[in-house]
Amino acid sequence: MAAQKINEGLEHLAKAEKYLKTGFLKWKPDYDSAASEYGKAAVAFKNAKQFEQAKDACLREAVAHENNRALFHAAKAYEQAGMMLKEMQKLPEAVQLIEKASMMYLENGTPDTAAMALERAGKLIENVDPEKAVQLYQQTANVFENEERLRQAVELLGKASRLLVRGRRFDEAAVSIQKEKNIYKEIENYPTCYKKTIAQVLVHLHRNDYVAAERCVRESYSIPGFNGSEDCTALEQLLEGYDQQDQDQVAEVCNSPLFKYMDNDYAKLGLSLLVPGGGVKKKAAAPPQATPKGPAAPAAEDEEDEYAGGLC
Repeated sequence: MAAQKINEGLEHLAKAEKYLKTGFLKWKPDYDSAASEYGKAAVAFKNAKQFEQAKDACLREAVAHENNRALFHAAKAYEQAGMMLKEMQKLPEAVQLIEKASMMYLENGTPDTAAMALERAGKLIENVDPEKAVQLYQQTANVFENEERLRQAVELLGKASRLLVRGRRFDEAAVSIQKEKNIYKEIENYPTCYKKTIAQVLVHLHRNDYVAAERCVRESYSIPGFNGSEDCTALEQLLEGYDQQDQDQVAEVCNSPLFKYMDNDYAKLGLSLLVPGGGVKKKAAAPPQATPKGPAAPAAEDEEDEYAGGLC
């Protein structure tokens, strides 16, 4: 079966080459027909699990479509070539081709398809190169935002934020979460703004920036419904405990269902949050004690003297 498919692929390649040849009566290559044959060859090689040959056929198809000024079809072929590289576990190279395809989709005026391609690329590379995945998700969010598809944009920003937190890139995560929060505020999804404020505070406290964490809460008072909400109360308790170096209070807040059932990356931030100073509470200044006027009280009579029986 595999050998049959390989032969089928080779036949389609031969036909494609014929379509590209010019002669006395044929002055211009037939790029459209050649691209069609390259596409058929790619499918045949793919079915035979000959992914290297399938990838090469896809790339030839893409070039033929480009020569024919069919950008959308060329982009599709580049994307398919990328998927063949994925099958070969060559993920960075696969992502490179999918990125190229997405740029062509944008040039062709199909931004939705470009965004979907970028998101696919992000998912491919996420476990291998999280930094690259963050970049791809942010690019996708920008495409959606430019098209005023804010819900899709904020979803991709959320993926980027969680990866940044997972990589402990807290400065960038704080910026990313703020962008999410701004969009949720714009689309009037206020309850999610509250959750993003919790995420922000946790990130800032892990950055050891209490002032920024407190400012996040203070600025959120302007969000309708935040002041007096369960989220607001919990954050005030968290900040109070952190400021007072009360690890028990901080742990109690971070172990509450409100924090534990957040996205896993943020729940972990809460559970691993330690107050400065090793959890020793700040003590209020003790009132001055009156000095007794009489002689010092004698030690308790029943206290046994360590050397009462002598040294032996």
